[in-house]
This record gives sequence, C-alpha cells and structure tokens, in this order.
Amino acid sequence: MSYEELTHTADVKIRACAATQDALFSEACQALMQVMYGGDRHGGTRRVIDISASDRESLLCDFLSEVLYVSEVDGLVFRYADVRLDGMHLHAVLDGEPFDQARHNMGTEVKGISYSGMSITESTKGYMLDILFDV
Repeated sequence: MSYEELTHTADVKIRACAATQDALFSEACQALMQVMYGGDRHGGTRRVIDISASDRESLLCDFLSEVLYVSEVDGLVFRYADVRLDGMHLHAVLDGEPFDQARHNMGTEVKGISYSGMSITESTKGYMLDILFDV
C-alpha cells in the first residue's frame, strides 16, 4: 500500500502515491475500502465501472463516489480495483466479496468524497493525491 492517513480535525484525509495515474486511482479506491472496512478483504466478486468526466479531479471523485455507492447498495467490500484511464474516461474492474459483519465492521462510515482540499500533483517520481473522505 502506498497511502497513509493524515491528521485531520473532522474527516479522514488520505495521501496516496503511485507511479501512474491508473495506479493512483486504484490506491485511492483501496484507501477508501481500508478506511471503511479494515484490511481483511478478499476477492471473487467483480463489478465494472465506466465513467467519464471533464477533468481529472472530477473523474476521481466520481469514481470513488461510485465505488462507495456500489459498496453500500450491493453490500460488497472491494480488495482491489484494476483502473484504466483513457483521457477523461475511466474503466475499472473491482474485485471484492460480500460484506461480512464479523470481519468488515472495523472501519469508519464514509458518507461521501470531498472536493475540498483535493489535489493531484505530478513529479518525476509519479503522482501524489491528497483527498478527504467525509465521515
């Protein structure tokens, strides 16, 4: 995992780093699931997400909001997201399992993904993301 939780007064702030934008979006998804459900997550159930947006920050926010929605509505906990970006279009295959209260009840409820304080920066080492999860 190349993400960490940073100190924030009211919400959960995450910093993720990755060599590519695809990997950065995948890391953000894994961070969201870690915050919500803890680390005991397995695969076997897949969901596909295809979305487009006008800019990179909106694409990330829309993607994570969709992951949050699918997780809650379908009762799924995702362990991994294989993300492919093509311009401002995202295709992701999510791999996870049904929610198990005995194993997945260790996290924090996330109500939404915030644009506030969101930043995606690029350097010679790759990409870095700071993002807030509304709790």
